[in-house]
Amino acid sequence: MPDPLEDKQIVLGVCGGIAAYKAADFLRLLVKSNANIRVIMTKAAQAFVGPVTFEALSGHPVWTRMFEGRKNGVLRHIRWADEADAAVIIPATANVIGKMAHGIADDPLTTLVLALRAPVLVCPSMNVHMFENTVVQDNMDRLRQVGMHVVGPATGLLACGHEGAGRLADLEAIAEQLRRLLTPQDLAGEQVLVTAGPTQEAIDPVRFISNSSSGKMGYALARVAQRRGAEVVLISGPTTLPDPDGVRAIRVRTAKEMFDAVMAQAGHSTIIIKAAAVSDMRPSKVFQHKVKKAEMGQQWPMEKTDDILKALGETKKDQVLVGFAAETQDLEENARAKLTAKNLDLVVANLVGRNDSGFGSDTNQVSLYYKDGRSEALALMHKSDLADLLLDRVLEIKKNSMPDAG
Repeated sequence: MPDPLEDKQIVLGVCGGIAAYKAADFLRLLVKSNANIRVIMTKAAQAFVGPVTFEALSGHPVWTRMFEGRKNGVLRHIRWADEADAAVIIPATANVIGKMAHGIADDPLTTLVLALRAPVLVCPSMNVHMFENTVVQDNMDRLRQVGMHVVGPATGLLACGHEGAGRLADLEAIAEQLRRLLTPQDLAGEQVLVTAGPTQEAIDPVRFISNSSSGKMGYALARVAQRRGAEVVLISGPTTLPDPDGVRAIRVRTAKEMFDAVMAQAGHSTIIIKAAAVSDMRPSKVFQHKVKKAEMGQQWPMEKTDDILKALGETKKDQVLVGFAAETQDLEENARAKLTAKNLDLVVANLVGRNDSGFGSDTNQVSLYYKDGRSEALALMHKSDLADLLLDRVLEIKKNSMPDAG
């Protein structure tokens, strides 16, 4: 599945704030996603960053003055507005927010905004006292009321030396929100529960039993489901991955903690995708101090952990339940056995041990096994693309399981 930004016409409006230099970094993100970007800079923005920077990065001339000519008899603000798939304003200053909120059109950016019918993403950045000013807050509420989308700002140390709300939102979070605005919301109304990552079962205060799961597949599923309109809860074991923007993340460590968190959320979920690699066994005794070699002995007593997927299958009602199977041999046999034993609708199975697939990699090659006996072997693909495809298959399962109308 292509990136939602690929081949899209995006207008980037740059205003006169200290965060104007970050607009160049954001432009790089869009270019990396193969979007086509046109840049408008206010007069104040040019005091912080020169137009040449944005021309070099975008490959297009930057629009800085209102009356710079026409093309085919059509004023530029009309043509750009008609052709745009979306517009992003970084940083959105109090001045420009006020103008947009009250329909003032006295420069290229504010004039284009009035002509736009595409989504507009407003990214405020300013001093905390300016941001908290009632007038600014009222203006942002007004923008939301007319259908514009506001991202941020973040909280932290500001360039002025004050601390509080006013920092430009994280650029990746802005890009993800833009992707969501450009993605069909076919999962709107769905409550999606995703598990991800490994679990850790303690031996003593410094040692534990775990596995090589990075959590990348589960996090991709959570991110893409949220992008497609779902309300998403992500229950994750220990990973180094940041929480996906817009997703409710619950961090756990042990299999028992994951079991309790999953069962607490499962009843509210319409789709459950268990991508976590949960430990099947744990030490039956956890030492309170670091165990010395002499204390370990030749055998280490173990006990089974709770089977989360089996418990979900036993309590499943009108839900789609998806499990993962990472195998080293007999892939189809083991996957179909799990499908039946755990009462699943779909099993996503792959052979581990390859550098380009499975644990730790950015790509994955899997086979799908369905409850109705079908199977589907997929090509190697990026985990984000696989997440999109898996969610497509989940929607097909939901559609086919619905009773005929009438």
